[in-house]
Amino acid sequence: METRVAVMSMIVEDPDSVEALNALLHTYGNYIIGRMGLPYREKNISIISVALDAPQDITSALAGKVGALHGVSVKTAFSAK
Repeated sequence: METRVAVMSMIVEDPDSVEALNALLHTYGNYIIGRMGLPYREKNISIISVALDAPQDITSALAGKVGALHGVSVKTAFSAK
């Protein structure tokens, strides 16, 4: 199946959702190229970026599951190839 590179950006405003988010990312770990997390203590949020190489439906499924978590916002950008 054809894969596409994507970057998923997340803002976590509810610290109680972090464990569920990490579990989801672990489940999709085979597709993750890299991950960067930045705690922004002044605003009490976390900013997370994840680079993936996966079929588009897999990336979209992960984004949907992440977006369903309470207090988590997600946006995804796909490469052309």
